[in-house]
Amino acid sequence: WRAACTRWETDVEEFDLTLHHAVDDLFALYTGTDGDAVITAGIPWYSTVFGRDSIIASLETLPLNPRIAVDTLRYLARHQGVKTDPYTEEQPGRILHELRRGEMARTGEIPHTPYFGSIDATPLWLVLFHETWRWTGDEALVRELLPHAARALEWIDRFGDVDGDGFVEYASTSERGLVNQGWKDSSDGVPFPDGTQPRPPIALVEVQGYVYDARLRMAQLFLAMGDEDTARRLREEAAVMRRRIVDRFWLPELGTFALALDGDKRPIPTIASNAGHLLWSRVPTRDLAIAVADRLLADDMFSGWGIRTLSSSHTVYNPMSYHAGSVWPHDNAIIALGLAHYGLGRYVVPVVQALHEVAIHMKLHRLPELFCGMRRSPGMHPVLYPVSCSPQAWASGAMFLLLQAALGIFPDAPAGVLHIREPHLPPFLNRLTVQGLRVGDARVALEFRRYEERTLANLLSIEGGPLRVQVDLY
Repeated sequence: WRAACTRWETDVEEFDLTLHHAVDDLFALYTGTDGDAVITAGIPWYSTVFGRDSIIASLETLPLNPRIAVDTLRYLARHQGVKTDPYTEEQPGRILHELRRGEMARTGEIPHTPYFGSIDATPLWLVLFHETWRWTGDEALVRELLPHAARALEWIDRFGDVDGDGFVEYASTSERGLVNQGWKDSSDGVPFPDGTQPRPPIALVEVQGYVYDARLRMAQLFLAMGDEDTARRLREEAAVMRRRIVDRFWLPELGTFALALDGDKRPIPTIASNAGHLLWSRVPTRDLAIAVADRLLADDMFSGWGIRTLSSSHTVYNPMSYHAGSVWPHDNAIIALGLAHYGLGRYVVPVVQALHEVAIHMKLHRLPELFCGMRRSPGMHPVLYPVSCSPQAWASGAMFLLLQAALGIFPDAPAGVLHIREPHLPPFLNRLTVQGLRVGDARVALEFRRYEERTLANLLSIEGGPLRVQVDLY
């Protein structure tokens, strides 16, 4: 396992321990299910397949080992929805949310056989599909899975927009299903600032970004496979959706995007980390992206240990809650990559620094699923969320995505190029080497060195290929 993974080494032993233990934990969570290998969510509560968790962990670990992503794509495609079932919330083309095999599932007491109640797993599967192609250049995989992608796109159009307003929203149809079906899926995970719960159907802001991004990415894949008409249609749909997201969700008085639209199409003016995911999807203009970045790094959102899920200025804020003020490493990593898409590496650096300092205080230097969002003060340690999973797949993968963001590593295997865009090593690191980084058929070794405020990238070697490394400026 270790030999197959990219090797990341720095001049700071404690940071290396975090990375090494994450590699071990990912292997522990990478298990056989139904005769296939797939990454499971976390120990002890979620030792099973989750659509969203497995997809995000796969996205995070593409710079480490693309095998996780390839296996996840295939597993979820084989279990893609084929019929309509209100109890399990299965629908044709939908990607599953969670699979359980215990007595309650076998007797039908819970709908997890599997359960499909996730609004974001399907567009995220499409994003992972394209991103895996960007890392591997595997055309055979694209041709194998493209029919599943077409069915996923059809699900978005046919079932995702339940009220025909052009946005993708959720309203559970199962008596045992989830009330909230985004990644903040606790019953109070999508509140108004005063704690009032919105009426469904609910259109989460980040999900609109995922759908926009999925359409653009699928346009590239269909074009690469020779289907120009489908590619053109998807690009046009994405352009319309991008304008509508900004028009309906942007709240200039808050300097950020609304958390969601409720069932009455009212913007929910809750300042939350969800808006940061729009940067990953490249929805905002650069000016709006900088405004969101400033908002996320402000004192009410950045605890000193990371970006909170929700602003401490709201009445509903609770640093010890699951989703209303806690800090999640994977959430921070996705936001960081979004910042890097806009050339905002200076905003990424404090996030990497904060999560490194969290890991130092954790057993085995292991980032947990989440931790509490109390304000950092001198002499204070991060406060554990008592029942968080540890290890947990998308927490174990978070640091690799954070490093990709900080170092500006962006592959384009189909074009035979690895882009390095304005790398930024955080102040606690002076040197970082990456060996065995897979881009297409090539293996790349890179060295990054920090000189005061500047970070320089050196190409050490390329094995296999063809591949060229290109340094880009924003």
